[in-house]
Amino acid sequence: MSSSISPLAALASIITSGVHTLESAYSEHGVPFPSLDEPYSAGPLDNDAAVTATTHLIIAAAHQLIATIRTPIATIHDYAPSMYMSSSLGLITDVNVPDALKDEPAGLHVDVIGAKVNVDSGKLARVLRYLATRHVFREVTPNVFANNRISSVLIKSRSFEQLKADKSTKYDGAIAAALVGHQTDEGQISNSFFIEHLRDAPKDVETPFHLAFKTKATLWEWYEEPINRLRRQRFANAMAGDGERFPATIFTGGFNWNTLDAESVIVDVGGGVGSVTLTLAKAFPQYKYVVQDLPEVIDGQARTYWEGQSPQSVSDGTVTLQTHNFFEPQPVKDAAVYFMRMIMHNWPDATSITILKHLRAAAAPSSKLVIFDMLMLHACPDPAGLPPPPYPLLANLGLPVGGFITAIDLHMLNLLNGQERTVSQFAALGEASGWKLEGVKPGALAALVFSAV
Repeated sequence: MSSSISPLAALASIITSGVHTLESAYSEHGVPFPSLDEPYSAGPLDNDAAVTATTHLIIAAAHQLIATIRTPIATIHDYAPSMYMSSSLGLITDVNVPDALKDEPAGLHVDVIGAKVNVDSGKLARVLRYLATRHVFREVTPNVFANNRISSVLIKSRSFEQLKADKSTKYDGAIAAALVGHQTDEGQISNSFFIEHLRDAPKDVETPFHLAFKTKATLWEWYEEPINRLRRQRFANAMAGDGERFPATIFTGGFNWNTLDAESVIVDVGGGVGSVTLTLAKAFPQYKYVVQDLPEVIDGQARTYWEGQSPQSVSDGTVTLQTHNFFEPQPVKDAAVYFMRMIMHNWPDATSITILKHLRAAAAPSSKLVIFDMLMLHACPDPAGLPPPPYPLLANLGLPVGGFITAIDLHMLNLLNGQERTVSQFAALGEASGWKLEGVKPGALAALVFSAV
């Protein structure tokens, strides 16, 4: 920690130098920094590691600066009613407001928007102004609203007319909108019982979700009920494309795949449609891959996915699509690598250990286990954590890194009794199931490599 510069000055310096770095990076690529007022479009630096790191520092410093200089009561007044952000995002996504504004760069009067989405225009104006004040949408002139860079990512893949005609498929191909729908529907409804569940610890009730929906079923079982068909489809769309959502280097670089023998077998456990396997198979075509998931995923979505993406991979035997429940013994013995992506955080420790024990029982002494998942980081310095960021930032970088992970952690607690884990907690899971943690590569998803013991 430095004593020669005040926290305020240090935070301001991080912001100033970071902005200079960003502007220089964009200038070198001959493109302007994206405008908040314009709809989002993919840019050449969106996944640039150096730009992302700089962006995280600026955001962390900006939020810490606000928290430092704002009066405590003003911060509480900001945080306490934040449920209205969830409600507002949930409403405008559900009734397709961003889609109604898709081809209207000059914006539309709220009376026109309200008529298009069938919501009272006076009340809708208040919702849109709440969001525009927080930089979601843009109020062009009084009561005239347009999409901006943030709201535009909630535009769905179908036309506004198609969305109105067929609600059952409105979230198809719309990952951001589906995520908002999931989090502000079953997530927010369950959250209304969050205090009661943690405070009263009702017997035989695992989560706030179970209190909210008066069910004994797991979230996954509940999704299979006919009444929740649209929610199930929305959740599937929210989770679709993990192989594309994260930079391919997370998966191709998280483990030294080139050390494997030719024809080695790599098993994607609970792999969904197999989007990550597709990423790996393109980079390392010399290996054999098995994508495993439940029958409804493999026999429906996965086969359709591979027919569209790489049918020859299945037909020539490079990729095998296999139905399997990871709570049952693993059918593929002695694989070179078993890997899982964003599965462990769905389950409490006892259940996670059961899953890992099945893999250990099937593994050879030389087998590796690779877990791609988020890492929970302490807000204070931690010898087992990441290298410390610049003074005086929080060790987990606050909002852009730790803020997101801690929010997802509470979402897991809310719906699934799952959790995000620290390195030490992952190591303990391995120790309890016959796996030794031998390496961790941090990233948007960390790659945790285990060896069989």
